[in-house]
Amino acid sequence: MSLFRPNIDKMQGYVPGEQPREKDWIKLNTNENPYSHSPRVAEAIEKAARSRLNIYPDPLVRAFSEEAAKQFNVDPDWILPANGSDENLTILVRSFVDTNEVISYAYPSYVLYESLAEIQGCECQRLLLNSDWSWDLDRVRPEIERTKLLFVPNPNSPSGTLWDDATLTSLIPPNGIMVLDEAYGDFRSMRDKGGILKGEHGSRIVITRTLSKSYSLAGIRFGFAVAHPDLIAGMRKVKDSYNCNTLSIAAATAALMDQEWMLKNVKQIQLTRERLTLALRLLGFEVQDSETNFVWATHPDRNHEELYQELKARRILVRYMKFPGTITGLLTGLRITVGTDAEIDTFLEKLKEIL
Repeated sequence: MSLFRPNIDKMQGYVPGEQPREKDWIKLNTNENPYSHSPRVAEAIEKAARSRLNIYPDPLVRAFSEEAAKQFNVDPDWILPANGSDENLTILVRSFVDTNEVISYAYPSYVLYESLAEIQGCECQRLLLNSDWSWDLDRVRPEIERTKLLFVPNPNSPSGTLWDDATLTSLIPPNGIMVLDEAYGDFRSMRDKGGILKGEHGSRIVITRTLSKSYSLAGIRFGFAVAHPDLIAGMRKVKDSYNCNTLSIAAATAALMDQEWMLKNVKQIQLTRERLTLALRLLGFEVQDSETNFVWATHPDRNHEELYQELKARRILVRYMKFPGTITGLLTGLRITVGTDAEIDTFLEKLKEIL
């Protein structure tokens, strides 16, 4: 007899992207930023390491919250820092969804949402996107009406799609919360930070952000949520007492204070992304217009898993993804992180050899 809860026994669990231990791989599979973090980050970590690490960090993470609040033009009590954006997703599920209630999420997208529902032991609904990654609002509305917590990654992964505010507000559950997972928000063309929170329905929207992507800090595990203070106050009851450590707080705060560094890297990634998109299309791939630091590519005549394996044999990792049960059945493709220009040149050279 198993000692685990039945839903834990049945679930597979989320499978992260491959992280080889050797250094001579070109990693285009986990959407990490290929460029270094701001020099201010290392300085802040060194200074924090010389401080009193024998005491607990600030449980409210006020230094970071004050800086993040400036970025979103809100007060600090609108901010909830977390040990990576994924922790805030967990906090949201634990805060708002009971076992007899429903989580919904855009599909295909970030399948971790489904794992979180399985852990919670609640029902999970896939809201099927059209084949062009748009929403059929009439089709999904009955499912939204049953929803307590709706996850919408914007821009979306794996497609890189960005939906406008009018579409997003029409998705808000009448008796629930909509979470806008903006992990890739800094890579989009128009960097409107949190404007949707100021609208009529803003009190039922939570935005989540991460420093893993645009700020080049995947290794420190730091993210935050932005929402009305009433929502943040309730979520604070659920988080771990000291969920962010002293060194990561120092690093994250310093990173936010160097917007010029982050934006310079983002601009370079955007330029490389456009070059990668064009090159893949010339090779016969169908590539979705992207507002992120990756592209979604499919080929009408080639097996995507075989392409992934051929690239891996050449020590290049991309993310082979498959989504069963989409609006058109099984969807497969390659999600390719935008690396440095040199990495992308090597990737394209090897891909041409394979093709």
